[in-house]
Amino acid sequence: MHKIFTYLKPYSGHMLIGFLIKVLGTFMDLGLPWVLAYIIDDVIPHKEISLILWWGGIMVLLSIGARSFNIIANRMATSVARDTVQILRHDLFVKIQSLSGSQVDYFSVSSLEARMTTDTYHIHNMIGMMQRIGVRAPIIIIGGIIITFTLEPVLTSVLVGVLPFLALIVILVSKKGIPLYTNMQLSIDKMVRVVRENISGIRVIKALSKTWYEKERFSHVNEELAEKEKKAGITMAITNPFMNLIFNLGLTLVVIVGAYRVNSGASQPGKIVAFLSYFTLMLQAVMAITRIFVIYSKAMASANRIGEILETKEDLQMQDISRIPSVYHIEFQDVSFSYVHGDDSDKSQLIKDINFGIMRGKSLGIIGSTGSGKTTLINLLMRFYDVDKGNILIDGQDVRSYDKKVLRKKFGVVFQNDILFGDTIYENINMGRGLSKGNVRAAAVDAQAKTFIDELEKNIDFKLAIKGSNLSGGQKQRLFVARALAGKPEILILDDSSSALDYKTDSLLRKAIRENYKDTTTIMIAQRISSVMKLDHILVIEDGKMAGYGTHEELLKSCEEYQDIYKSQIM
Repeated sequence: MHKIFTYLKPYSGHMLIGFLIKVLGTFMDLGLPWVLAYIIDDVIPHKEISLILWWGGIMVLLSIGARSFNIIANRMATSVARDTVQILRHDLFVKIQSLSGSQVDYFSVSSLEARMTTDTYHIHNMIGMMQRIGVRAPIIIIGGIIITFTLEPVLTSVLVGVLPFLALIVILVSKKGIPLYTNMQLSIDKMVRVVRENISGIRVIKALSKTWYEKERFSHVNEELAEKEKKAGITMAITNPFMNLIFNLGLTLVVIVGAYRVNSGASQPGKIVAFLSYFTLMLQAVMAITRIFVIYSKAMASANRIGEILETKEDLQMQDISRIPSVYHIEFQDVSFSYVHGDDSDKSQLIKDINFGIMRGKSLGIIGSTGSGKTTLINLLMRFYDVDKGNILIDGQDVRSYDKKVLRKKFGVVFQNDILFGDTIYENINMGRGLSKGNVRAAAVDAQAKTFIDELEKNIDFKLAIKGSNLSGGQKQRLFVARALAGKPEILILDDSSSALDYKTDSLLRKAIRENYKDTTTIMIAQRISSVMKLDHILVIEDGKMAGYGTHEELLKSCEEYQDIYKSQIM
Protein backbone atom coordinates (compact mmCIF):
# COMPACT_ATOMS: atom_id res chain seq x y z
CA MET A 1 0.00 0.00 0.00
CA HIS A 2 2.97 2.32 0.60
CA LYS A 3 3.65 2.31 -3.16
CA ILE A 4 0.09 3.49 -3.82
CA PHE A 5 0.31 6.27 -1.24
CA THR A 6 3.29 7.77 -3.09
CA TYR A 7 0.91 8.58 -5.94
CA LEU A 8 -1.09 10.81 -3.57
CA LYS A 9 1.86 13.12 -2.78
CA PRO A 10 1.26 15.51 -5.73
CA TYR A 11 -2.29 16.02 -4.48
CA SER A 12 -1.41 16.57 -0.80
CA GLY A 13 -2.32 20.29 -0.96
CA HIS A 14 -5.60 19.57 -2.70
CA MET A 15 -6.35 16.85 -0.16
CA LEU A 16 -5.51 19.18 2.76
CA ILE A 17 -7.98 21.79 1.51
CA GLY A 18 -10.61 19.09 1.04
CA PHE A 19 -9.82 17.77 4.52
CA LEU A 20 -10.32 21.21 6.10
CA ILE A 21 -13.59 21.72 4.23
CA LYS A 22 -14.79 18.27 5.30
CA VAL A 23 -13.83 18.99 8.93
CA LEU A 24 -15.72 22.28 8.86
CA GLY A 25 -18.82 20.61 7.42
CA THR A 26 -18.61 17.80 9.98
CA PHE A 27 -18.32 20.28 12.86
CA MET A 28 -21.49 21.96 11.58
CA ASP A 29 -23.22 18.57 11.65
CA LEU A 30 -22.02 18.08 15.22
CA GLY A 31 -23.35 21.50 16.17
CA LEU A 32 -26.94 20.74 15.21
CA PRO A 33 -27.89 18.45 18.18
CA TRP A 34 -26.15 20.83 20.61
CA VAL A 35 -28.23 23.79 19.32
CA LEU A 36 -31.37 21.63 19.49
CA ALA A 37 -30.62 20.79 23.13
CA TYR A 38 -30.05 24.45 23.90
CA ILE A 39 -33.38 25.41 22.28
CA ILE A 40 -35.30 22.73 24.24
CA ASP A 41 -33.69 23.37 27.64
CA ASP A 42 -32.89 27.08 27.58
CA VAL A 43 -34.80 28.91 24.82
CA ILE A 44 -38.28 27.38 24.85
CA PRO A 45 -38.77 27.91 28.63
CA HIS A 46 -38.44 31.69 28.03
CA LYS A 47 -41.35 31.51 25.57
CA GLU A 48 -39.84 34.17 23.31
CA ILE A 49 -40.68 33.51 19.65
CA SER A 50 -37.87 35.76 18.42
CA LEU A 51 -35.24 33.68 20.27
CA ILE A 52 -36.73 30.46 18.96
CA LEU A 53 -36.70 31.81 15.39
CA TRP A 54 -33.12 33.10 15.86
CA TRP A 55 -31.76 29.77 17.04
CA GLY A 56 -33.92 27.92 14.51
CA GLY A 57 -32.31 30.05 11.82
CA ILE A 58 -28.89 29.10 13.15
CA MET A 59 -29.86 25.42 12.80
CA VAL A 60 -30.94 26.02 9.20
CA LEU A 61 -27.66 27.77 8.41
CA LEU A 62 -25.65 24.97 10.06
CA SER A 63 -27.60 22.39 8.07
CA ILE A 64 -27.10 24.20 4.75
CA GLY A 65 -23.43 24.83 5.54
CA ALA A 66 -22.84 21.21 6.49
CA ARG A 67 -24.43 19.92 3.27
CA SER A 68 -22.61 22.46 1.10
CA PHE A 69 -19.16 21.87 2.60
CA ASN A 70 -19.61 18.10 2.46
CA ILE A 71 -20.61 18.24 -1.21
CA ILE A 72 -17.58 20.40 -2.07
CA ALA A 73 -15.22 18.13 -0.09
CA ASN A 74 -16.71 14.99 -1.69
CA ARG A 75 -16.21 16.40 -5.18
CA MET A 76 -12.61 17.27 -4.38
CA ALA A 77 -12.10 13.74 -3.02
CA THR A 78 -13.54 12.28 -6.22
CA SER A 79 -11.21 14.36 -8.39
CA VAL A 80 -8.16 13.27 -6.34
CA ALA A 81 -9.18 9.59 -6.63
CA ARG A 82 -9.80 9.95 -10.37
CA ASP A 83 -6.52 11.73 -11.16
CA THR A 84 -4.42 9.52 -8.89
CA VAL A 85 -5.72 6.30 -10.39
CA GLN A 86 -5.34 7.72 -13.90
CA ILE A 87 -1.60 8.16 -13.29
CA LEU A 88 -1.41 4.78 -11.54
CA ARG A 89 -3.06 3.06 -14.51
CA HIS A 90 -0.66 4.84 -16.88
CA ASP A 91 2.42 3.74 -14.92
CA LEU A 92 1.06 0.22 -14.58
CA PHE A 93 0.42 0.06 -18.34
CA VAL A 94 3.93 1.33 -19.10
CA LYS A 95 5.40 -1.20 -16.68
CA ILE A 96 3.46 -4.05 -18.27
CA GLN A 97 4.81 -2.92 -21.65
CA SER A 98 8.36 -3.30 -20.31
CA LEU A 99 7.89 -6.82 -18.94
CA SER A 100 9.85 -9.53 -20.66
CA GLY A 101 8.24 -12.56 -22.23
CA SER A 102 9.07 -14.72 -19.21
CA GLN A 103 7.60 -12.14 -16.82
CA VAL A 104 4.37 -11.96 -18.81
CA ASP A 105 4.27 -15.76 -18.77
CA TYR A 106 4.73 -15.70 -14.98
CA PHE A 107 1.98 -13.17 -14.25
CA SER A 108 -0.28 -14.32 -17.14
CA VAL A 109 -2.15 -12.01 -19.50
CA SER A 110 -5.47 -12.48 -17.70
CA SER A 111 -3.94 -11.48 -14.37
CA LEU A 112 -2.35 -8.38 -15.90
CA GLU A 113 -5.73 -7.41 -17.37
CA ALA A 114 -7.42 -7.84 -13.98
CA ARG A 115 -4.77 -5.73 -12.25
CA MET A 116 -5.25 -2.97 -14.83
CA THR A 117 -9.03 -2.98 -14.37
CA THR A 118 -10.50 -4.55 -11.21
CA ASP A 119 -7.56 -3.80 -8.93
CA THR A 120 -7.22 -0.15 -9.97
CA TYR A 121 -11.00 0.22 -9.48
CA HIS A 122 -10.61 -0.98 -5.88
CA ILE A 123 -7.84 1.56 -5.34
CA HIS A 124 -10.06 4.29 -6.77
CA ASN A 125 -12.85 3.38 -4.36
CA MET A 126 -10.48 3.31 -1.41
CA ILE A 127 -8.91 6.72 -2.12
CA GLY A 128 -12.30 8.36 -2.53
CA MET A 129 -13.83 6.66 0.50
CA MET A 130 -10.89 7.47 2.77
CA GLN A 131 -11.23 11.18 1.96
CA ARG A 132 -15.00 11.23 2.33
CA ILE A 133 -15.98 8.87 5.13
CA GLY A 134 -12.47 8.30 6.44
CA VAL A 135 -12.28 11.94 7.55
CA ARG A 136 -15.88 12.46 8.59
CA ALA A 137 -16.47 9.26 10.61
CA PRO A 138 -13.57 9.62 13.11
CA ILE A 139 -14.43 13.30 13.68
CA ILE A 140 -18.06 12.38 14.32
CA ILE A 141 -17.03 9.72 16.84
CA ILE A 142 -14.32 11.71 18.64
CA GLY A 143 -16.17 15.03 18.44
CA GLY A 144 -19.39 13.36 19.52
CA ILE A 145 -17.72 11.88 22.59
CA ILE A 146 -16.24 15.26 23.56
CA ILE A 147 -19.51 17.14 23.12
CA THR A 148 -21.63 14.51 24.85
CA PHE A 149 -19.16 14.50 27.73
CA THR A 150 -19.86 18.21 28.25
CA LEU A 151 -23.60 17.49 28.11
CA GLU A 152 -23.87 14.22 30.05
CA PRO A 153 -20.66 12.69 31.46
CA VAL A 154 -22.52 9.71 32.94
CA LEU A 155 -24.18 8.72 29.66
CA THR A 156 -20.93 9.33 27.77
CA SER A 157 -19.19 6.75 29.96
CA VAL A 158 -21.76 4.18 28.75
CA LEU A 159 -20.93 5.09 25.15
CA VAL A 160 -17.17 4.97 25.69
CA GLY A 161 -17.49 1.54 27.28
CA VAL A 162 -18.96 0.21 24.03
CA LEU A 163 -16.18 1.45 21.71
CA PRO A 164 -13.41 -1.04 22.65
CA PHE A 165 -15.67 -3.95 21.67
CA LEU A 166 -16.33 -2.30 18.30
CA ALA A 167 -12.61 -1.73 17.69
CA LEU A 168 -11.86 -5.38 18.53
CA ILE A 169 -14.41 -6.60 15.96
CA VAL A 170 -12.99 -4.35 13.24
CA ILE A 171 -9.39 -5.47 13.89
CA LEU A 172 -10.19 -9.19 13.97
CA VAL A 173 -12.36 -9.15 10.85
CA SER A 174 -10.01 -6.98 8.78
CA LYS A 175 -7.10 -9.34 9.50
CA LYS A 176 -9.06 -12.19 7.97
CA GLY A 177 -10.51 -10.11 5.16
CA ILE A 178 -7.32 -9.11 3.31
CA PRO A 179 -6.12 -12.70 2.59
CA LEU A 180 -9.64 -13.67 1.53
CA TYR A 181 -9.85 -10.83 -0.96
CA THR A 182 -6.38 -11.68 -2.29
CA ASN A 183 -7.57 -15.23 -3.02
CA MET A 184 -10.72 -13.82 -4.57
CA GLN A 185 -8.65 -11.69 -6.98
CA LEU A 186 -6.71 -14.79 -8.04
CA SER A 187 -10.02 -16.43 -8.92
CA ILE A 188 -10.99 -13.34 -10.90
CA ASP A 189 -7.73 -13.76 -12.84
CA LYS A 190 -8.75 -17.32 -13.74
CA MET A 191 -12.21 -16.24 -14.78
CA VAL A 192 -10.82 -13.42 -16.96
CA ARG A 193 -8.49 -15.91 -18.64
CA VAL A 194 -11.34 -18.29 -19.47
CA VAL A 195 -13.53 -15.46 -20.78
CA ARG A 196 -10.65 -14.05 -22.82
CA GLU A 197 -9.87 -17.43 -24.38
CA ASN A 198 -13.53 -18.07 -25.06
CA ILE A 199 -14.15 -14.75 -26.79
CA SER A 200 -10.93 -15.02 -28.83
CA GLY A 201 -11.83 -18.52 -30.00
CA ILE A 202 -15.59 -18.10 -30.29
CA ARG A 203 -15.68 -19.07 -33.97
CA VAL A 204 -13.73 -22.28 -33.37
CA ILE A 205 -15.94 -23.14 -30.41
CA LYS A 206 -19.11 -22.68 -32.45
CA ALA A 207 -17.67 -24.49 -35.46
CA LEU A 208 -16.88 -27.54 -33.31
CA SER A 209 -20.19 -27.30 -31.42
CA LYS A 210 -18.32 -27.07 -28.11
CA THR A 211 -20.35 -24.26 -26.54
CA TRP A 212 -21.63 -26.69 -23.88
CA TYR A 213 -18.06 -27.58 -22.94
CA GLU A 214 -17.10 -23.91 -22.60
CA LYS A 215 -20.21 -23.29 -20.52
CA GLU A 216 -19.11 -26.03 -18.15
CA ARG A 217 -15.59 -24.65 -18.01
CA PHE A 218 -16.85 -21.16 -17.26
CA SER A 219 -19.34 -22.47 -14.70
CA HIS A 220 -16.49 -24.15 -12.84
CA VAL A 221 -14.37 -20.99 -12.50
CA ASN A 222 -17.49 -18.88 -11.89
CA GLU A 223 -18.59 -21.15 -9.03
CA GLU A 224 -15.07 -21.08 -7.58
CA LEU A 225 -15.10 -17.27 -7.67
CA ALA A 226 -18.61 -17.12 -6.19
CA GLU A 227 -17.53 -19.40 -3.36
CA LYS A 228 -14.56 -17.20 -2.50
CA GLU A 229 -16.71 -14.07 -2.78
CA LYS A 230 -19.21 -15.71 -0.44
CA LYS A 231 -16.52 -16.59 2.09
CA ALA A 232 -15.03 -13.08 1.99
CA GLY A 233 -18.48 -11.48 2.08
CA ILE A 234 -19.66 -13.53 5.05
CA THR A 235 -16.47 -12.80 6.97
CA MET A 236 -16.67 -9.05 6.37
CA ALA A 237 -20.45 -8.97 6.91
CA ILE A 238 -19.96 -10.11 10.50
CA THR A 239 -19.06 -6.55 11.45
CA ASN A 240 -22.44 -4.96 10.72
CA PRO A 241 -24.74 -7.16 12.85
CA PHE A 242 -22.27 -7.35 15.74
CA MET A 243 -21.72 -3.61 15.76
CA ASN A 244 -25.45 -2.98 15.52
CA LEU A 245 -26.01 -5.34 18.42
CA ILE A 246 -23.40 -3.68 20.60
CA PHE A 247 -24.54 -0.19 19.70
CA ASN A 248 -28.19 -1.00 20.27
CA LEU A 249 -27.34 -2.48 23.66
CA GLY A 250 -25.49 0.71 24.42
CA LEU A 251 -28.43 2.79 23.17
CA THR A 252 -30.80 0.82 25.40
CA LEU A 253 -28.59 1.52 28.40
CA VAL A 254 -28.45 5.21 27.45
CA VAL A 255 -32.26 5.42 27.28
CA ILE A 256 -32.69 3.64 30.63
CA VAL A 257 -30.02 5.66 32.42
CA GLY A 258 -31.15 8.87 30.72
CA ALA A 259 -34.76 8.35 31.71
CA TYR A 260 -33.72 7.66 35.30
CA ARG A 261 -31.59 10.84 35.42
CA VAL A 262 -34.34 13.04 33.92
CA ASN A 263 -36.86 11.59 36.34
CA SER A 264 -34.53 12.30 39.25
CA GLY A 265 -33.83 15.83 38.01
CA ALA A 266 -30.13 15.13 37.41
CA SER A 267 -30.44 15.89 33.67
CA GLN A 268 -32.62 17.80 31.23
CA PRO A 269 -34.79 16.44 28.38
CA GLY A 270 -32.96 18.51 25.73
CA LYS A 271 -29.63 17.01 26.67
CA ILE A 272 -31.08 13.49 26.43
CA VAL A 273 -32.53 14.27 22.99
CA ALA A 274 -29.18 15.72 21.89
CA PHE A 275 -27.36 12.73 23.31
CA LEU A 276 -29.60 10.32 21.36
CA SER A 277 -28.94 12.36 18.20
CA TYR A 278 -25.20 12.15 18.80
CA PHE A 279 -25.53 8.45 19.51
CA THR A 280 -27.31 7.97 16.16
CA LEU A 281 -24.66 10.03 14.35
CA MET A 282 -21.90 7.97 15.93
CA LEU A 283 -23.71 4.73 15.09
CA GLN A 284 -23.84 5.82 11.45
CA ALA A 285 -20.15 6.77 11.62
CA VAL A 286 -19.19 3.37 13.00
CA MET A 287 -21.23 1.64 10.27
CA ALA A 288 -19.40 3.81 7.74
CA ILE A 289 -16.08 2.74 9.21
CA THR A 290 -17.07 -0.91 8.70
CA ARG A 291 -17.67 -0.13 5.01
CA ILE A 292 -14.27 1.54 4.91
CA PHE A 293 -12.63 -1.60 6.28
CA VAL A 294 -14.34 -3.74 3.64
CA ILE A 295 -13.17 -1.41 0.88
CA TYR A 296 -9.74 -1.06 2.48
CA SER A 297 -9.38 -4.85 2.66
CA LYS A 298 -10.14 -5.14 -1.05
CA ALA A 299 -7.83 -2.22 -1.84
CA MET A 300 -5.02 -3.66 0.26
CA ALA A 301 -5.19 -6.94 -1.66
CA SER A 302 -5.32 -5.03 -4.95
CA ALA A 303 -2.49 -2.69 -3.92
CA ASN A 304 -0.25 -5.66 -3.18
CA ARG A 305 -0.97 -7.11 -6.62
CA ILE A 306 -0.36 -3.78 -8.37
CA GLY A 307 2.77 -3.15 -6.31
CA GLU A 308 4.06 -6.56 -7.33
CA ILE A 309 4.02 -5.41 -10.96
CA LEU A 310 5.35 -1.91 -10.35
CA GLU A 311 8.24 -3.20 -8.22
CA THR A 312 9.20 -5.97 -10.62
CA LYS A 313 12.67 -5.29 -11.93
CA GLU A 314 13.26 -5.53 -15.65
CA ASP A 315 15.07 -8.78 -16.25
CA LEU A 316 16.26 -7.78 -19.73
CA GLN A 317 18.64 -5.05 -18.68
CA MET A 318 21.21 -3.74 -21.13
CA GLN A 319 24.46 -5.64 -20.49
CA ASP A 320 28.05 -4.59 -21.06
CA ILE A 321 29.26 -7.31 -23.43
CA SER A 322 32.30 -6.77 -25.61
CA ARG A 323 31.92 -7.00 -29.37
CA ILE A 324 32.67 -10.41 -30.79
CA PRO A 325 34.37 -10.58 -34.20
CA SER A 326 31.83 -11.82 -36.77
CA VAL A 327 31.55 -11.63 -40.55
CA TYR A 328 27.79 -12.16 -40.36
CA HIS A 329 24.95 -9.70 -40.02
CA ILE A 330 23.13 -12.16 -37.73
CA GLU A 331 24.86 -15.00 -35.94
CA PHE A 332 23.73 -17.60 -33.41
CA GLN A 333 26.63 -19.08 -31.42
CA ASP A 334 25.92 -22.24 -29.37
CA VAL A 335 22.50 -20.92 -28.35
CA SER A 336 20.42 -22.93 -25.88
CA PHE A 337 17.19 -21.87 -24.20
CA SER A 338 14.39 -23.21 -22.02
CA TYR A 339 11.15 -21.61 -20.86
CA VAL A 340 11.63 -23.51 -17.59
CA HIS A 341 14.25 -22.13 -15.24
CA GLY A 342 15.94 -23.71 -12.27
CA ASP A 343 17.10 -27.27 -11.69
CA ASP A 344 14.95 -28.74 -14.46
CA SER A 345 15.94 -26.24 -17.17
CA ASP A 346 18.54 -28.53 -18.74
CA LYS A 347 16.00 -31.36 -18.99
CA SER A 348 13.42 -29.21 -20.78
CA GLN A 349 15.59 -27.22 -23.17
CA LEU A 350 13.58 -26.16 -26.20
CA ILE A 351 16.57 -24.82 -28.14
CA LYS A 352 19.82 -26.75 -28.00
CA ASP A 353 23.21 -25.68 -29.36
CA ILE A 354 22.03 -23.67 -32.38
CA ASN A 355 24.80 -22.33 -34.63
CA PHE A 356 24.35 -20.42 -37.90
CA GLY A 357 25.11 -17.08 -39.54
CA ILE A 358 23.48 -14.87 -42.19
CA MET A 359 25.27 -12.26 -44.26
CA ARG A 360 23.67 -8.83 -44.66
CA GLY A 361 21.03 -8.72 -47.36
CA LYS A 362 20.73 -12.51 -47.54
CA SER A 363 17.66 -14.59 -46.74
CA LEU A 364 17.10 -17.49 -44.38
CA GLY A 365 14.16 -19.86 -44.27
CA ILE A 366 13.37 -21.78 -41.09
CA ILE A 367 11.30 -24.90 -41.44
CA GLY A 368 10.38 -27.71 -39.09
CA SER A 369 7.56 -29.50 -37.36
CA THR A 370 5.12 -27.78 -35.03
CA GLY A 371 6.68 -27.08 -31.63
CA SER A 372 10.23 -27.60 -32.85
CA GLY A 373 11.32 -24.12 -31.68
CA LYS A 374 11.11 -22.02 -34.86
CA THR A 375 9.29 -19.05 -33.32
CA THR A 376 11.42 -19.29 -30.19
CA LEU A 377 14.49 -18.45 -32.29
CA ILE A 378 12.78 -15.20 -33.31
CA ASN A 379 11.79 -14.41 -29.73
CA LEU A 380 15.43 -14.77 -28.73
CA LEU A 381 16.73 -12.73 -31.67
CA MET A 382 14.40 -9.84 -30.80
CA ARG A 383 15.25 -10.34 -27.13
CA PHE A 384 11.80 -11.02 -25.77
CA TYR A 385 13.68 -13.65 -23.77
CA ASP A 386 17.36 -14.04 -22.92
CA VAL A 387 19.33 -17.09 -23.94
CA ASP A 388 20.38 -19.56 -21.25
CA LYS A 389 23.66 -20.24 -23.00
CA GLY A 390 25.53 -18.86 -25.99
CA ASN A 391 25.38 -15.58 -27.88
CA ILE A 392 23.14 -13.99 -30.50
CA LEU A 393 24.97 -11.32 -32.47
CA ILE A 394 23.88 -8.55 -34.81
CA ASP A 395 26.87 -7.00 -36.56
CA GLY A 396 29.13 -8.65 -34.00
CA GLN A 397 27.29 -7.07 -31.06
CA ASP A 398 25.40 -9.26 -28.62
CA VAL A 399 21.67 -8.42 -28.58
CA ARG A 400 21.89 -8.14 -24.78
CA SER A 401 24.24 -5.16 -25.15
CA TYR A 402 21.81 -3.16 -27.30
CA ASP A 403 19.37 -0.65 -25.93
CA LYS A 404 16.04 -2.37 -26.46
CA LYS A 405 14.55 0.51 -28.43
CA VAL A 406 17.58 0.57 -30.75
CA LEU A 407 17.43 -3.20 -31.14
CA ARG A 408 13.71 -3.39 -31.91
CA LYS A 409 13.91 -0.60 -34.51
CA LYS A 410 16.11 -2.85 -36.61
CA PHE A 411 13.23 -5.26 -37.17
CA GLY A 412 10.15 -5.43 -39.31
CA VAL A 413 8.18 -8.44 -38.16
CA VAL A 414 5.04 -10.39 -38.89
CA PHE A 415 4.20 -12.63 -35.96
CA GLN A 416 2.44 -15.94 -36.23
CA ASN A 417 -0.54 -14.59 -34.26
CA ASP A 418 -0.39 -10.94 -35.25
CA ILE A 419 -3.18 -8.46 -34.61
CA LEU A 420 -4.95 -5.56 -36.29
CA PHE A 421 -6.43 -2.73 -34.28
CA GLY A 422 -9.77 -0.96 -34.56
CA ASP A 423 -8.31 1.91 -36.58
CA THR A 424 -7.69 2.90 -40.20
CA ILE A 425 -5.58 0.81 -42.54
CA TYR A 426 -3.06 3.64 -42.60
CA GLU A 427 -2.67 3.68 -38.81
CA ASN A 428 -2.46 -0.12 -38.67
CA ILE A 429 0.48 0.00 -41.06
CA ASN A 430 2.00 3.19 -39.68
CA MET A 431 1.77 2.15 -36.01
CA GLY A 432 2.65 5.62 -34.76
CA ARG A 433 5.97 5.77 -36.64
CA GLY A 434 5.10 8.96 -38.52
CA LEU A 435 5.34 7.32 -41.94
CA SER A 436 4.04 9.23 -44.94
CA LYS A 437 1.02 7.91 -46.79
CA GLY A 438 3.30 7.45 -49.78
CA ASN A 439 5.51 5.05 -47.84
CA VAL A 440 2.47 3.21 -46.55
CA ARG A 441 1.04 2.83 -50.05
CA ALA A 442 4.41 1.61 -51.38
CA ALA A 443 4.59 -1.01 -48.64
CA ALA A 444 1.02 -2.07 -49.46
CA VAL A 445 2.03 -2.54 -53.11
CA ASP A 446 4.99 -4.75 -52.15
CA ALA A 447 2.79 -6.73 -49.74
CA GLN A 448 0.29 -7.36 -52.58
CA ALA A 449 -2.37 -5.50 -50.57
CA LYS A 450 -2.96 -2.56 -52.95
CA THR A 451 -5.61 -4.34 -55.04
CA PHE A 452 -8.06 -4.99 -52.22
CA ILE A 453 -7.28 -1.68 -50.45
CA ASP A 454 -8.19 0.27 -53.59
CA GLU A 455 -11.57 -1.48 -53.63
CA LEU A 456 -12.38 -0.31 -50.09
CA GLU A 457 -14.22 2.89 -49.31
CA LYS A 458 -11.66 5.61 -48.42
CA ASN A 459 -8.80 3.22 -49.34
CA ILE A 460 -6.05 3.39 -46.69
CA ASP A 461 -8.33 5.53 -44.52
CA PHE A 462 -10.83 2.67 -44.32
CA LYS A 463 -11.69 1.91 -40.67
CA LEU A 464 -11.05 -1.67 -39.60
CA ALA A 465 -13.07 -3.52 -37.02
CA ILE A 466 -11.29 -4.78 -33.89
CA LYS A 467 -8.83 -7.53 -34.84
CA GLY A 468 -9.64 -6.78 -38.49
CA SER A 469 -12.74 -8.97 -38.36
CA ASN A 470 -14.13 -7.22 -41.46
CA LEU A 471 -11.23 -8.57 -43.57
CA SER A 472 -10.41 -12.03 -44.85
CA GLY A 473 -7.46 -14.01 -43.52
CA GLY A 474 -5.39 -13.34 -46.63
CA GLN A 475 -6.15 -9.61 -46.54
CA LYS A 476 -5.08 -9.40 -42.92
CA GLN A 477 -1.82 -11.22 -43.62
CA ARG A 478 -0.99 -8.82 -46.43
CA LEU A 479 -1.56 -5.86 -44.10
CA PHE A 480 0.74 -7.49 -41.54
CA VAL A 481 3.45 -7.76 -44.18
CA ALA A 482 2.87 -4.15 -45.29
CA ARG A 483 3.30 -3.04 -41.67
CA ALA A 484 6.62 -4.89 -41.46
CA LEU A 485 7.90 -3.50 -44.78
CA ALA A 486 6.77 0.11 -44.30
CA GLY A 487 9.63 1.05 -41.98
CA LYS A 488 12.33 -0.19 -44.38
CA PRO A 489 13.70 -2.61 -41.76
CA GLU A 490 17.26 -3.76 -41.48
CA ILE A 491 16.00 -7.24 -40.61
CA LEU A 492 12.67 -8.58 -41.89
CA ILE A 493 11.06 -11.48 -40.02
CA LEU A 494 8.07 -13.28 -41.50
CA ASP A 495 6.70 -15.92 -39.14
CA ASP A 496 4.29 -18.09 -41.09
CA SER A 497 3.08 -14.93 -42.84
CA SER A 498 1.80 -16.59 -46.01
CA SER A 499 -0.31 -19.45 -44.67
CA ALA A 500 -3.52 -17.71 -45.79
CA LEU A 501 -2.16 -16.61 -49.18
CA ASP A 502 -2.64 -18.42 -52.45
CA TYR A 503 0.48 -19.61 -54.24
CA LYS A 504 0.42 -16.81 -56.82
CA THR A 505 0.16 -14.04 -54.22
CA ASP A 506 2.81 -15.73 -52.08
CA SER A 507 5.15 -15.92 -55.09
CA LEU A 508 4.59 -12.26 -56.00
CA LEU A 509 5.21 -11.23 -52.38
CA ARG A 510 8.52 -13.07 -52.20
CA LYS A 511 9.55 -11.60 -55.56
CA ALA A 512 8.79 -8.05 -54.36
CA ILE A 513 10.86 -8.58 -51.22
CA ARG A 514 13.82 -9.92 -53.22
CA GLU A 515 13.74 -7.03 -55.67
CA ASN A 516 12.87 -4.06 -53.46
CA TYR A 517 14.56 -4.94 -50.17
CA LYS A 518 17.96 -6.15 -51.34
CA ASP A 519 19.82 -4.69 -48.34
CA THR A 520 17.37 -6.20 -45.86
CA THR A 521 18.27 -9.48 -44.20
CA THR A 522 15.18 -11.68 -44.34
CA ILE A 523 14.20 -14.52 -42.04
CA MET A 524 11.12 -16.46 -43.09
CA ILE A 525 9.47 -19.14 -40.96
CA ALA A 526 7.18 -21.27 -43.06
CA GLN A 527 5.33 -24.55 -43.20
CA ARG A 528 5.55 -24.80 -46.99
CA ILE A 529 8.80 -25.66 -48.71
CA SER A 530 7.68 -23.59 -51.71
CA SER A 531 7.96 -20.47 -49.51
CA VAL A 532 11.61 -21.07 -48.58
CA MET A 533 13.15 -23.15 -51.34
CA LYS A 534 14.43 -20.10 -53.25
CA LEU A 535 15.97 -18.42 -50.21
CA ASP A 536 19.76 -18.22 -49.79
CA HIS A 537 19.83 -20.56 -46.79
CA ILE A 538 17.39 -22.88 -45.05
CA LEU A 539 17.56 -23.99 -41.43
CA VAL A 540 15.80 -27.25 -40.64
CA ILE A 541 15.02 -27.51 -36.96
CA GLU A 542 13.70 -30.59 -35.20
CA ASP A 543 13.09 -30.93 -31.46
CA GLY A 544 15.08 -27.74 -30.84
CA LYS A 545 18.16 -29.00 -32.67
CA MET A 546 19.61 -28.20 -36.06
CA ALA A 547 18.70 -31.05 -38.38
CA GLY A 548 20.18 -29.33 -41.40
CA TYR A 549 21.47 -26.04 -42.79
CA GLY A 550 22.16 -25.06 -46.39
CA THR A 551 20.49 -24.32 -49.69
CA HIS A 552 17.49 -26.18 -51.02
CA GLU A 553 19.64 -28.35 -53.26
CA GLU A 554 22.15 -29.10 -50.52
CA LEU A 555 19.46 -30.13 -48.05
CA LEU A 556 17.79 -32.42 -50.58
CA LYS A 557 21.07 -34.34 -50.65
CA SER A 558 22.14 -34.16 -47.01
CA CYS A 559 19.11 -33.74 -44.71
CA GLU A 560 16.70 -36.63 -44.21
CA GLU A 561 14.12 -34.48 -42.37
CA TYR A 562 14.08 -31.96 -45.24
CA GLN A 563 13.72 -34.76 -47.75
CA ASP A 564 10.68 -36.08 -45.88
CA ILE A 565 9.06 -32.64 -45.86
CA TYR A 566 9.80 -32.19 -49.56
CA LYS A 567 8.30 -35.55 -50.46
CA SER A 568 5.14 -34.90 -48.45
CA GLN A 569 4.55 -31.47 -50.01
CA ILE A 570 6.00 -31.48 -53.50
CA MET A 571 6.20 -35.00 -54.82
